[in-house]
Amino acid sequence: MPQMMPMEWMVLYITFLATLLMFNIMNYFMQSPNKKSTTKRNIHINNMNWKW
Repeated sequence: MPQMMPMEWMVLYITFLATLLMFNIMNYFMQSPNKKSTTKRNIHINNMNWKW
């Protein structure tokens, strides 16, 4: 392998880099977004008036 020309190393590097990028991009965009629920969740706050 060390006798390979530098141009062949560059083509090999670009090929592996392009494959890695395509794999990562496809995995990123294959996830479907979570559907938001239409019901609202109410937060109940108990207000306590302290009388000292």
